[in-house]
Amino acid sequence: MSDALVHHAWFMIKLIALPVVAALATIAPAQAQLAFPFADAQSVKTAHAFPALVTRLEAAITAHGMGLVARASASVGAAGRGVVIPGNAVLMVFRNDFAVRMLAASVPAGLEAPIRFYVTENADKTASLSWRPPSAVFAPYRNADIDALARELDPIFAAIARDAAGS
Repeated sequence: MSDALVHHAWFMIKLIALPVVAALATIAPAQAQLAFPFADAQSVKTAHAFPALVTRLEAAITAHGMGLVARASASVGAAGRGVVIPGNAVLMVFRNDFAVRMLAASVPAGLEAPIRFYVTENADKTASLSWRPPSAVFAPYRNADIDALARELDPIFAAIARDAAGS
């Protein structure tokens, strides 16, 4: 390939690639600010620090008669590898009597339980609490018994969130 042809090919790549890269650079920050892809997701920025909000959420789960089924945290995992990232934790919440009723109504709906709360550390060292209401989580099943169960769970999850996020 001649030097002129290589130079022309390189020029064309820059001509095409640079505007694409510039466009992606402007899109990425905007996408990072999108909270969640679900219109029904709830999110509350609290005045609490991340560890305090996690503790408050655990207490609210217990106070409202639900069970903390599991917990996952990328920030804890990262810290174990010597990497520091903003705090985040997913607390998975349900209760066995609800699980039994859910499975009697729809075995496939078992994929959705436990229902998750997500705690994230903000740049200002406060934390946010996010979740999807059970009625939204279970809506795709279009099952009257599951819908009734979700309507019972919605106010419980809202109360847990309110108590955890409150002052």
